[in-house]
Amino acid sequence: MTTLMTTLAVSGMTCGHCVRAVTEAIHGIDASATVDVDLKAGTVSTDSALPADRLAQAIAAEGYEVKNAA
Repeated sequence: MTTLMTTLAVSGMTCGHCVRAVTEAIHGIDASATVDVDLKAGTVSTDSALPADRLAQAIAAEGYEVKNAA
């Protein structure tokens, strides 16, 4: 299965709970995805087989504002 590196700008993340919520949201739709949350930069980088819009929807469902960063 081909994976793509995706970086999303995510606002509203401020703490470890945010990191956990975003990571679990992504793993909930792609258990094999790698997830790197950078609170200071406000980004979430993933290596996933799913398209960026699906990842963004999962993060937005947790209450965060998401836009494509790269």
